[in-house]
Amino acid sequence: MLQGKTIVLGVSGGIAAYKAVELVRLFTKAGATVQVIMTKAATEFVGPLTFQTLSGNPVHQQLFNLIEEQEIGHISLAERADLFVIAPATANVIGKIASGIADDLLTTAVMATRAPVLIVPAMNVNMFQNPLYKANEERLRNLGYRFVAPVTGMLACGWQGEGKMQDPAVILEEAVALLAPDDLAGETVLVTAGPTREEIDPVRFISNHSSGKMGYAIARAAWRRGARVILVSGPTCLPDPWGPETVRVSTAAQMLEAVQARLKESSIVIKAAAVADYRPKERSEAKVKKHAGQMTLEMERNPDILAEVGRQKDGRLVIGFAAETEDLLANARRKLQEKNLDLIVANDVGQPGAGFDVETNIVRLLFPDGRVEEPGIMPKEELADLILDRIVALRATPV
Repeated sequence: MLQGKTIVLGVSGGIAAYKAVELVRLFTKAGATVQVIMTKAATEFVGPLTFQTLSGNPVHQQLFNLIEEQEIGHISLAERADLFVIAPATANVIGKIASGIADDLLTTAVMATRAPVLIVPAMNVNMFQNPLYKANEERLRNLGYRFVAPVTGMLACGWQGEGKMQDPAVILEEAVALLAPDDLAGETVLVTAGPTREEIDPVRFISNHSSGKMGYAIARAAWRRGARVILVSGPTCLPDPWGPETVRVSTAAQMLEAVQARLKESSIVIKAAAVADYRPKERSEAKVKKHAGQMTLEMERNPDILAEVGRQKDGRLVIGFAAETEDLLANARRKLQEKNLDLIVANDVGQPGAGFDVETNIVRLLFPDGRVEEPGIMPKEELADLILDRIVALRATPV
């Protein structure tokens, strides 16, 4: 997600400095080069060696250091940054930046950078609610600085309230979004993901192996690229992604209802869910007891959500998925045409490295003009952006 990017992470003096350690790990795992600047107060909470070990780079602390100044220096740090993150950001540091004060390495580097700046406040609730702090934050927001709001909880000082530093995983999402292309701004993307469950009785149901990972990856990627995202999810073990509005459903009928309720406000629909084609004709209100002999279960068709959306396109783009085990291209082409789609993503779920509950996928992208694209095996996160690239191209193509 951050491959080839350089992030300068400023750590100021608050107890939440320990969370910045995890943030360095997440940034480096995502492919970024991380340069850490610590204020003197920050070193009272976490030792510089910890950040140096995780980042693989020396930690920068002093504004005037002749050895470091030759090689890097505060101006060089500022120029190297693709993104500048301050986490935790104390009321003092935010106040100095808002006032144009540059009296240490961190504030000087921030003053010199032309990169986007992401500020992650962490402080006592009364400090956070102080009108002076609020005015400083508003001033910086108006100047284009981005903030990740703190959360409410038990603070280290013993107070309960807003001021707790946001989770590092959320900060990662916000950082990736700041560096992502903004090419879906103004779009409302409706994504469906995961399986559906069709109950036989209160303890048994019919479902499939879908994990929801592909749909969730698309929802996250679309939000990062500036879209408003509505994720309609069947039952999965995945947490709600940061950014998109998540609507949880269970059955195909519930998914259809959720999609139809939000269809008018959507400009792009991506149906990545594995919806059950059939459901039991009758659901038993009590657990069906085991008995001698065979059991026959009468089934009826579920509504075809993708076909319904394709019939109501009204200028929106509609993208479908086809999970097949044979005749992949022929079945996908038929589905593309019959359901009036702009793009279909087809994969052979029996192929190793593709399909359900794995981190990678192997797909073919089929277009109405007959084009077929075979990108090969890739992580689902990467594939999500590839699919969105093609959607952006379709949106830009004159009708």
